[in-house]
Amino acid sequence: MLCPNCRRLISRDEPSCPYCGTGSPGSWWKNNRFIAGFTEQDQIIRLIIYANVGMYVLALLINPRASSLALHPFDFLSPSNSSLARLGSTGSIPVLHLHRWWTLVAANYLHGSLLHILFNMMALRQIGPLVIQEYGGYRMLSIYTIGGVLGFAISALAGVSFTIGASAAVCSLIGAVLYYGKSRGGTYGQNLFMQVRGWAVSIFVFGLLVPGINNWGHGGGMAAGAMVGYMLGYQERIRENIRHKFIGIGCVALTALVLAWAVLRGFLSLLLAR
Repeated sequence: MLCPNCRRLISRDEPSCPYCGTGSPGSWWKNNRFIAGFTEQDQIIRLIIYANVGMYVLALLINPRASSLALHPFDFLSPSNSSLARLGSTGSIPVLHLHRWWTLVAANYLHGSLLHILFNMMALRQIGPLVIQEYGGYRMLSIYTIGGVLGFAISALAGVSFTIGASAAVCSLIGAVLYYGKSRGGTYGQNLFMQVRGWAVSIFVFGLLVPGINNWGHGGGMAAGAMVGYMLGYQERIRENIRHKFIGIGCVALTALVLAWAVLRGFLSLLLAR
């Protein structure tokens, strides 16, 4: 069999992997398909995109904003503020005053317009595979989830009343790559750092020029992503192991529970509106 951690060929009855030291590598739970890993790395990116699109469509079904019918690109197909609030928009008011801590997770999967979700998902498609390549799929999920939560927590503490969007989580991936490039060094690391630093500067300038951008969430997400990347390590320092996989699965489980709660609130809103 293949070791569920290092993927080297070993005997099924080995008490521990002779290559990486993983205990009981032949146990059924360590060879579960979800724990052992996705068959394709791209499945992780698709999973996140599907969740974002699903929440966006639900927000539109609950209550589309009246201006969504206008031709202004930033208003086209925009959910109303009330529907976003029901599904988990976060910020200082929901978190610090209403104590809706679950919104720190849910808000990462909500968007205010078609262009909003389009830009964020395009950014995820660009940076996500790079993080998976250098950190592994499960660490990418951890960085995305924890970074997004901490980014929104920082923005709430900074006084941002309401906020939504995947940009804090996407920025956490950028922060993780910045840390990786600086830590690894060499020609590859330096070039990667310089390229992604250009993205970070562009996001910062865009946030200064366009009103309504959550710069605290962006900056907090980058800082959180770099911190989580440092704490979990990257592939060249330590290969993704069972501990990393369980942290990633925990992040997926937490996100699934929170989104299920948000969807339930959304469907209740639809039923009460009839």
